[in-house]
Amino acid sequence: MKNTKIRLGGVPEHFNLPIHLAIEEGWFKSRGIDLEWTTFKGGTGQMTKALRNDEVDACILLTEGIIADIINGNPSKIISQYVKTPLKWGVHTGAKNSLNSYDNIYNKKYGISRFGSGSHLMAIVDANSKGESIRKEQFVVIKNLEGALESLSNLETDVFYWEKYTTKPFVDSGQLKRLGQYLTPWPCFVIAATDKVLKEKPDEITRMLRTIHDRCDQFMDDPNTIKLVSETHKLKLEDVEKWFHSTEWAIHGWVSDKMVDSIIYNLKVAGIIDEHQEILELIWKRND
Repeated sequence: MKNTKIRLGGVPEHFNLPIHLAIEEGWFKSRGIDLEWTTFKGGTGQMTKALRNDEVDACILLTEGIIADIINGNPSKIISQYVKTPLKWGVHTGAKNSLNSYDNIYNKKYGISRFGSGSHLMAIVDANSKGESIRKEQFVVIKNLEGALESLSNLETDVFYWEKYTTKPFVDSGQLKRLGQYLTPWPCFVIAATDKVLKEKPDEITRMLRTIHDRCDQFMDDPNTIKLVSETHKLKLEDVEKWFHSTEWAIHGWVSDKMVDSIIYNLKVAGIIDEHQEILELIWKRND
């Protein structure tokens, strides 16, 4: 039997190592799936665009980002949680920037990978949680982490939100200053797929999900995981140890309606989606 091709995308970060290991070890092929991986350095905003344009079948992206984009017309559904724990966002500025206090960031220029990306949405949600607001003209699109490093170094932007442990090597080297951190008030990553692939290949998507869940389960139980993540992503062992013990991957496809409702509430309060906007079906309803 010929394997079915599924195109899956995600960011080049340590969270996705279980999937890369499953590809290398032949887990997907053994279950009839030819998994084609695409790396998106631009994060969630770049992936929601790729889903809309049918450039991928599914992506692993930030929960709040895909919910906002589905509500705004992305023809996709959330098909599973991926990482159940919150994301630790580092709040950064450039080494040469005179900015030194987390409390003084709200009138500054923010580097974001794209409008609708995590670096955009979380800056707004964080500010709103502290009774502050950020104007649209304060945001500068810098595309990805490399763009942020250049922009912050040149003092074109002042503030940048990105996953704490991904940016830590640049903090350690003195290229970035970390002003603080922000913990998302919900599980950080979900898997979403296009309505097209869910209609055309529902059984294959289910097999892909079960493979991901099984490999994540093994990843969490493997005593060598911390060392492997450290070596693969060039991160300090003690940093990976802290990250690993504060991170839990999903081993089933259940998605909490309460979590979704809470995110929608926050997106409305932050003005990211309209207060009276129609909420479309967000979660894939299937028979397992």
